[in-house]
Amino acid sequence: MIGNNHFRKTLIAGMIGNVLEWYDFVVYGFLAGVIGKLFFPSEDPTVELLKSFAVFAVGFIARPIGGVLFGFLGDRIGRKRALMFSIVLMAFSTTTIGLLPTYYQIGILAPTLLVILKILQGLSVGGEYTTSVSFVVEHAPKSKRGLFGSIAILGAVIGILLGSASGALITKILPEDALYSYGWRILFLTGIILGFLGYYVRRNIDETPKFKEIKEKKEIDKNPIVDLIKNAKSGFFKTFSLSIFQAVGFYTIFVYLSQHLINFLKFPKPVALSINTVSMIVLAILIPIFGYLSDKFGRKPFIVYSTGATFIFAYPIFNLISYGNQFYAQLGQIIFAVITAGFMAVLPTTLVEIFPTKIRNTGYSIGYNLPFAIFGGTAPLIATYLTKITNNLASPSFYLMFAAGVAFIAGLMLEETAKKPLK
Repeated sequence: MIGNNHFRKTLIAGMIGNVLEWYDFVVYGFLAGVIGKLFFPSEDPTVELLKSFAVFAVGFIARPIGGVLFGFLGDRIGRKRALMFSIVLMAFSTTTIGLLPTYYQIGILAPTLLVILKILQGLSVGGEYTTSVSFVVEHAPKSKRGLFGSIAILGAVIGILLGSASGALITKILPEDALYSYGWRILFLTGIILGFLGYYVRRNIDETPKFKEIKEKKEIDKNPIVDLIKNAKSGFFKTFSLSIFQAVGFYTIFVYLSQHLINFLKFPKPVALSINTVSMIVLAILIPIFGYLSDKFGRKPFIVYSTGATFIFAYPIFNLISYGNQFYAQLGQIIFAVITAGFMAVLPTTLVEIFPTKIRNTGYSIGYNLPFAIFGGTAPLIATYLTKITNNLASPSFYLMFAAGVAFIAGLMLEETAKKPLK
């Protein structure tokens, strides 16, 4: 009989890497200006910032490559071992960034090393999330797969909140010269704590029953990528299409919107960030609730509801947010959180259930990470561009509606899998 302690360790093992991944994401974005000055000094602060964000974008480009690499490893040597590799790589790259000498100390070698480390982070991130979801869902009882899968993405939300809180705290307690001298390093070096914790938990947890089953039957796929292309085109297409909305929705609503309030509506930065934080807390509360409900009522209804509602209401909600009133901005972003929480909670388990065990990690990792590289990383840029060329503050909703429409059609094509055993 498997006890609650086993499931608790499984959930922590699956979630911890996502906490670290998104913690680093927020910390790097929060410190982009500082990193720009220290690693890309220029007479123009905008050039420093652009170069800093360009390095960040390199990590996105590396994500699909990491998805291929760790997806393959997860299907060939097991989910557990792939997750151990990814957490070590992530902790190493995050911590080493905190130890890097600056441009003023070693010249051009400093930004070169930063780029290499961000590539390593991108590789790790590309396999971490999807492998962790496969790991958690394959361990879950049949009646709780939706709940277990939702916990993995909850780790991402917790990581963002942790990164925001850490950044706000250190900038509040340290003077600016201390922040540039050593303070920025502290935020990256704390990544080693999450890394050690994640590695310890993962080392002491069992491989998933599903992978053990195909290993015992000698059914491990020697070429999961080839098998995916030959035999799972439909599943890959659905995964790719659904993940477009995940990528565009998350980066537009929970990353871009705060900058929208600051740059176009002239909200004070602390106000804009607090609005985003409140909406993220609402999202964090709702995710496990929707995950639980999907085990009762199925995955498909929540995917169709979330994408359909986003397509219909995105424009009026953006109009509400762009009214210029703090209350309306907060209300609009909370409505977005409520609408999209159902999709974000249910998607992880849905995509695991699409593929058979022997190519699950490969299909999920590639199909999920490609849209993030193509559509997710560019979402804030496209939203800003649309606003400028149309002079319409609600125009970012057009991109959101496009992504929701694609995912809505894919959702209609889904076979309900909530009550069925994993393939």
